[in-house]
Amino acid sequence: MDIQNVIREQVTGNPVVLYMKGTPQFPMCGFSATAVQILKNLGVTNLFSVNVLENEDIRNGIKEYANWPTIPQLYIKGEFVGGCDIMREMYENGELKTMLAEVGTN
Repeated sequence: MDIQNVIREQVTGNPVVLYMKGTPQFPMCGFSATAVQILKNLGVTNLFSVNVLENEDIRNGIKEYANWPTIPQLYIKGEFVGGCDIMREMYENGELKTMLAEVGTN
């Protein structure tokens, strides 16, 4: 199994993907919890989430895929958006709401 292909399929096969620690119902770190709360506040109901704590290959592979060292990581329409701090900034300035509206996230 080529982990980069698995990640590519997940990212491109779903409109909104969040690689996180834990699940949306039970986030395992504050950054992941913040990312989930932001997406909930924006009305995202079709979130595809991946718990990186369940698969070390995914956990390491996603960092390589995005060339981004931290989790969580948000992807919209196959494109890397950023981590928690970037999500928060984009949420506060309205940019994330605009991006999500373009993909019909609820």
